Amino acid sequence: MNKIVDFKCSYDNSAGVNSEVAQRTGLKFPEAHREWESIARLSLELKKYEKSDFCELPFCHTLEGEAMGGIINLGDENIGPRAKDYLCSSMEEVLELPDIDYSRGRIAEVLKAGNFLRREGEQVILYVSGPFTILNVLADPRQVFRSFRKSPELAEQVFNKLKNEILRFVEEAQKSGIKIISYGDSVGGLNILGPKLLEQTVDMFTYPLLKEFEVTLDDDSLVTLCPKTSFALIGTGKARWKDIDLGGSMRYSKACMSISGKAKFAGQMCIKNRGFELKNGIIKTVQLL
Repeated sequence: MNKIVDFKCSYDNSAGVNSEVAQRTGLKFPEAHREWESIARLSLELKKYEKSDFCELPFCHTLEGEAMGGIINLGDENIGPRAKDYLCSSMEEVLELPDIDYSRGRIAEVLKAGNFLRREGEQVILYVSGPFTILNVLADPRQVFRSFRKSPELAEQVFNKLKNEILRFVEEAQKSGIKIISYGDSVGGLNILGPKLLEQTVDMFTYPLLKEFEVTLDDDSLVTLCPKTSFALIGTGKARWKDIDLGGSMRYSKACMSISGKAKFAGQMCIKNRGFELKNGIIKTVQLL
């Protein structure tokens, strides 16, 4: 196995809508997070404020966990949604949680907002969280890591449950017309998990999930990976870089959109680094082995 390299990123926890954007819309919080119309409006205003190439959804890392029953504080115009109390005291309790109902709740409203924005001609990026970020909403991280280290069999069961939910979420996103998925696990990086647990996660979760994506994603869809995920895949021998010539200098976010249909995965830079320029005109895609 190659050595897993960590990616130093300042965007890991850059979720939420800042107060200036919130004030521009005149929306009331936290109610604005509950209805698709206000979610779409916030996304458009955030795009203008950031001078971005895309609309982004959702504005937090709590959406999937909440949809599984997690207890969330939706926050206000200054602080976005975040975990409030832990729902589960063990990984066995996580396994007992019901499947997500994508026709109700905030997750349904986010999908409706994405569908509206696409019909309005906007490019939409849907942020999808990895297993440890989802679990961070549902249970004490100390309990999660302790259980995973002591019982790989239990970890695999939990991973399978979460993998199936992520696949279903992305399927629903594609039905809504969303073509670009951003996948990351801000709580599941090398600096938190350590090399042994990260390698286990790649083997049991990340690699199988992305192999499923290769089959189920529409031909014109793309997954932008958090570079921490990209480097974990490459460091464990599960993937390699493959260059695509863009024909000239281009912002990374715009380049990702331009290669939809030419590759399934990009991931050399955080998609939130909107000003990052590929000055050599080359984007590195991630090719699974």
